[in-house]
Amino acid sequence: MNTALLIIDVQRAISVGQYAAFEIDRVIGNINGLSARARAAGLPVVVIQHEEPSGEFLFDSEGWQLADDLAVADSDIRVRKTTPDSFHKTNLQDVLQQRGIRRLIVCGLQTDYCVDTSVRRALALGYQVVLAADAHSTLDNAAISAPQIIAHHNAVLGSMSSFGVRAQVIPAGAVQVEG
Repeated sequence: MNTALLIIDVQRAISVGQYAAFEIDRVIGNINGLSARARAAGLPVVVIQHEEPSGEFLFDSEGWQLADDLAVADSDIRVRKTTPDSFHKTNLQDVLQQRGIRRLIVCGLQTDYCVDTSVRRALALGYQVVLAADAHSTLDNAAISAPQIIAHHNAVLGSMSSFGVRAQVIPAGAVQVEG
């Protein structure tokens, strides 16, 4: 198997209350379906958690915890990060290289921050990337709504070719989880 699933930042701070991402219950359901299929196929599942020195993402705080409805397994690999880039100053690249991973399936939060940055970095590193189009989300910002942000990033990330590889952007149910 040369494929891994990355679940980025599905944490309480952005999955409940006033800062819950757009359609979070549906998104977590899609992520759970995708992760169940990945685990059944024997793929590594990497659960990434963002942390900051203070605030909602303070390590081990309530907001830092994974969303209550996110299905995780003891076999999942955990990665902690401090920037929107899941690779920057983390052990993610080592984890993937040790397992011979060349293809990444990506889902999680937030579309316009950590998902976007991590997809671009993965492409720059030469990974084949599949972005589950309906398994990532964000919040409205001052300029556009969350659905617009999601649609925009699905279009942009799926059309970028300057890295030599292009992200495939498809619904979670259509993602092939075989290695």
